[in-house]
Amino acid sequence: MTKFERDLYDELVKRKLLPEEILRKVAEECERTNIPFIYYLVDKKYIEEEILLTISAEVGNIPFINLKEITVEESAIKSVPVRFCWHYQFLPVKLENKTLTVAVSNPLSIQAQDEIRLNLGFNISMVLAKRNYIIEMIKTYYGVGAETVDQLISYGGERYVHQQGERTQTIENIERRAEDASVAKLVNQIILDAYKKRATDIHIEPYRQKLRLRYRIDGVLFEQNVHEEVSNFIQAIFSRIKIMANLNIVEHRLPQDGRAIVKTADQILDLRISFLPTPHGQSLVIRILPMRMVFSLEKLGFFPEDLRFIESAIRRPNGIIFVTGPTGSGKTTTLYACLKKINRVEKKIITVEDPVEYELEDITQVQVNPEVGLTFAKGLRSILRHDPDVIMVGEVRDRETAEIAIRVALTGHLVFSTLHTNDAAGGITRLIDIGIEPYLVASSVYAFIAQRLVRIICSQCKEEIDDVGGEISEEISSVVGGGKVVISRGRGCEQCNYTGFYGRTAIYEILVVDKDIRELIVDKATASVIREEAIKKGMRTLRENGWLKVIQEITTPWEVMSVCEDMKFEVVDKEKKVNSDLYYVSPHREEKDRVCHLNQGEKRVFMRVPYKIPVRVALVEKGEGEVIKITKQVLQNIEYEKVDNEEFLQEMVTEEVKDVELNVDVFTTTINLSAGGLVFESQYLFPIDTILELKIYLPADRGSVQCFAKVVRVEKDLPRCFYIATCFLDMSSEHRSKINEFVKKEISKQRFLNLDIHQGD
Repeated sequence: MTKFERDLYDELVKRKLLPEEILRKVAEECERTNIPFIYYLVDKKYIEEEILLTISAEVGNIPFINLKEITVEESAIKSVPVRFCWHYQFLPVKLENKTLTVAVSNPLSIQAQDEIRLNLGFNISMVLAKRNYIIEMIKTYYGVGAETVDQLISYGGERYVHQQGERTQTIENIERRAEDASVAKLVNQIILDAYKKRATDIHIEPYRQKLRLRYRIDGVLFEQNVHEEVSNFIQAIFSRIKIMANLNIVEHRLPQDGRAIVKTADQILDLRISFLPTPHGQSLVIRILPMRMVFSLEKLGFFPEDLRFIESAIRRPNGIIFVTGPTGSGKTTTLYACLKKINRVEKKIITVEDPVEYELEDITQVQVNPEVGLTFAKGLRSILRHDPDVIMVGEVRDRETAEIAIRVALTGHLVFSTLHTNDAAGGITRLIDIGIEPYLVASSVYAFIAQRLVRIICSQCKEEIDDVGGEISEEISSVVGGGKVVISRGRGCEQCNYTGFYGRTAIYEILVVDKDIRELIVDKATASVIREEAIKKGMRTLRENGWLKVIQEITTPWEVMSVCEDMKFEVVDKEKKVNSDLYYVSPHREEKDRVCHLNQGEKRVFMRVPYKIPVRVALVEKGEGEVIKITKQVLQNIEYEKVDNEEFLQEMVTEEVKDVELNVDVFTTTINLSAGGLVFESQYLFPIDTILELKIYLPADRGSVQCFAKVVRVEKDLPRCFYIATCFLDMSSEHRSKINEFVKKEISKQRFLNLDIHQGD
């Protein structure tokens, strides 16, 4: 033991924090294993690290600091090679007058201080800090695997630039290999670091003269610091990963996909590896899938009443249950949890997936392979000859797959599958859009479950928010029936990496296809009509489900709005004057066309911009009625609030005005604009379904945007002034993004705090 350790031993005996007999055994074990006294006490949980470091600070007369609360000087970091930091377990924090201040968790011996002084040329001053903080900040300031890169450079790194290597074992222990000084060690360190940080994806992207490393954690990408020289080893790194995945290491021109299985101390990881050629080299994404994944319906975020329905539905003998949502919304996880729940020895369960994301015990899983002709449809046909009770189809992408799945369900099998739609009701119109007859949908589908993922507030740093804005509180209060709404957020702490969130849960919308819904489907009702009927019957929408999780302090309002902002809508009474900052419109119920890349009948939100924007309006195609020029003589004595049907139009307008031929091409203004549509002022009355050509002139030199639009609602403001609400029909993604960014910027100047607008897929 060093002098400091003997002094600390005596102080601990004096304070009686541990029996002297235990301390003596610890000291003997440290002498035998050469483990520092402080490390052993902390690792074996004899004494909390903070208490031990506080006592150590008094014994050694060394300041004890919180590394999270100080600023580490860049000059200190640049003055010390990373290999010194790892070897002596310290972090340089300050360099002043040839004195280097280092943070240590175990005071350096006199010999270690002399070695550092001799090699670096600095006098050494020490401060105490938590060991995990030191390790974490070494990685932060020097980069992931920086010590390995440093060693490779020292050992002659040029030999790795074109490294070929040999194929690895099927399952590799990356924690054991992470101790070797090689490119393999560097790769393993990156994978291990990402896994320990709960990352689901690793992104390695080469750019000119640099390499970018990012981890996706809880659905959000976070950039990781890397050693500045690591870009010199990028070819060796990629070759190593290709070897692990049994890919062609000399192919750089074509995309490549592969798979590798590695092992950590507590988990086996299935790595899905994908290379993509770019102008600066290959870009790499690694999906991390733990193979010992526990799938449980109870842990997915269902409320008790919803969970009871799901458990009942998945035990049905036949029918289809669809889970809908965008990519990355947890659909496959929900389906796996359903299969695990019903997996019994008396049931034969077969899945067809692309790809097989997790291996499920005692379930037959088929991997789709279009290159050899194994599609979802072909796989489904073959499955029927294997006597299944339950079938899971990874995704219904086309008419053929949908038809087979429906036929299977109608012949006495329970089928699970997924669809890419915005909400539960949209799943019905999606099936009809791809060519399935409504009566088949009505007779085969039992339920649609729409879902999104939201981040969970970190339990270690949760705090209440005093003011979140009137609109948010009002909307949440209306969902929960009034009363005070308590909303929380994460302040940010070590556990959540100062993001305020730790983990994710799902919000759901469950549409049960009962007798009334079946009748609407057969009658070819729009998604909005079906949705409204389901809500009347008690369906809790995605947004309402999210608000309930907000008041339960599971997530934040902004998380809910980020995944279902476009679903906000309000049923406005016909006699009610709309004065709010949000102006709600929806397509007419009889509308048959799809607009704005969304299913027919879906709600829109137009967000008010604080000043008028010029718009040029040109008539392309008239609706069912004529375009009418509103004159003072005809309308000055007519009182009404809204025009939304042709019968009212006929009563309002004289035959003389109807016969007027108009060549409409006028300039006007809009005060309501979003990436989905706009509302403009007009002295003309454009009936529902009229097709217009719009040219929108964005201010501040942002240029103009041109597209076709359809009239979906008309409102009257003054006797000779109408507000014409339209939905864009053919807006390009570039122009939609331009409008979206403009509106977001303008709204941020107003009272909409942290509000984000999301355009449709």
